[in-house]
Amino acid sequence: MEGFLNTKWIATAASIWIQCTSGASYTFGIYSPVLKSSQSYDQSTLDTISVFKDIGANAGILSGLLYSTVTSRRTRLLNGPWVVHVAGAVQCFVGYFLIWASVVGLIRQPPVPLMCLFMLVAAHAQTFFNTANVVSGVENFHQFGGTIVGIMKGFLGLSGAILIQVYDTLCEGDPTAYILILAITPTLTSLLLMPLVKIYGTTTVDDKKHLNGFSSSALVVAAYLMVIIILDNVFTLPSWARIITLMFLLLLLASPFGIAAKAHKECKRPSIETSPLMDDSEPMPTKYGEYHEIPGEPDRVKEVASSSNESLSNDDLEDGIDMNLSRAMLTVNFWLLFVAMICGMGSGLATINNISQIGQSLGYSTIERSSLVALWSIWNFLGRFGAGFLSDIMLHKGWARPLFMVITLATLTFGHLIVASGFPGNLYIGSVMVGICYGSQWSLMPTITSEIFGVRHMGTIFNTIAIASPIGSYIFSVRIIGYIYDKMATSEDNSCYGTRCFMLSFFIMAAVAFLGFLIAFALFLRTRRFYRQIVLLRSRHS
Repeated sequence: MEGFLNTKWIATAASIWIQCTSGASYTFGIYSPVLKSSQSYDQSTLDTISVFKDIGANAGILSGLLYSTVTSRRTRLLNGPWVVHVAGAVQCFVGYFLIWASVVGLIRQPPVPLMCLFMLVAAHAQTFFNTANVVSGVENFHQFGGTIVGIMKGFLGLSGAILIQVYDTLCEGDPTAYILILAITPTLTSLLLMPLVKIYGTTTVDDKKHLNGFSSSALVVAAYLMVIIILDNVFTLPSWARIITLMFLLLLLASPFGIAAKAHKECKRPSIETSPLMDDSEPMPTKYGEYHEIPGEPDRVKEVASSSNESLSNDDLEDGIDMNLSRAMLTVNFWLLFVAMICGMGSGLATINNISQIGQSLGYSTIERSSLVALWSIWNFLGRFGAGFLSDIMLHKGWARPLFMVITLATLTFGHLIVASGFPGNLYIGSVMVGICYGSQWSLMPTITSEIFGVRHMGTIFNTIAIASPIGSYIFSVRIIGYIYDKMATSEDNSCYGTRCFMLSFFIMAAVAFLGFLIAFALFLRTRRFYRQIVLLRSRHS
């Protein structure tokens, strides 16, 4: 039993469960009305608190720095991803408990800046859970980084829909009780499962096979949630039906542990589990060496280049070295990736923040708008999961991963144009395109970061780049969509109806997404030789 618990397979299953409860920030719309009414906020104040939620959920620099520190060999007492999980659990409980206490009157009504701090701390926990699970997953499955990032990010994307199922079943329409559930559930889940999340230095010939099992589990959960969401919006499910659907959902979520048990059983067979150091076909560097130059071994990359009869420029040699944040920020590739994410993540997040109001202006019914919001998590998941999975397959066939960022940002441009057009049913098509392309950035960006800048400081670097999401969301939601909407509004309640309300805004965001496409294409051109010479050569040894 002890041997089973100390495997990267059980670590992956535990990380998946933690991810499934970590997306509380995606369900802000559930409890925002009671927060607004209990604290006597106006809409502007509530929007301000929501901005701090977005900042907390995306500004993960501290979690990245902590992960890099506690997983280095310099620390002994506080060593491993569990330290990052503890930090996240403490923030999650403190933040949401204080929000709940404010809503129910357990403490005096806090001033707005203090409530913003509560929300920032609560949402900030998500970055600690996410960093520990994603980066440890990449270290455990470095040959299939895109797939494991897609799985982790995919389950995080589904977590909003999973938590809403818990709310519908247990809270029976009481958002106050739901806030308390958000304080307890992610905290207990992470504290119970964090001892299982560890970093292992082995690889097996069946890694891809069992990762495909986790991927299949994710797809089944997503399909089940989509069916439940549609049924719940078409019919009113009784309480007994909700209990049954939730129990079945929990059974589906238990399947990763079954996959882990099967993988452990097969990996116990002789000659299956190997170390990267035992590959006789070519000496392979330790731990990060498959993708990156080893510090102190600068000739390794040159050796790779000479073995394929091509030369690498100084920029190519710099790519793949384990860089810290300050060094990465001095590179052109960092800022190309950052600006591309402002264009992609920012415009995508602005779309979901306003999709209900867009539907209202175009005459969509309340049920239709609710379905669009609920189904967004499914499209978001498909983007996160699909981009990681497919880019890994194509990477092993010779296609550099940044090319998929180019493709998704080009598709995002057309998605914004469809939303802007206003034709009947446009939001159904547009939301699918924007949702998938937005989600794909959350899978592609961390994986590309690990490949270009190295895995050692991956958590710090990709969480810094992720700040582009709330920056872009603020620019597009407040300064563009909100400003133009208010200018177009003519009714007494400051509402706007018709295609004119959002058409110009989404034409602007389409232009911005196209700019992101051009920037991503520049990144692809700058790194394609690196991918061809190093990443693809490493793939041939797998």
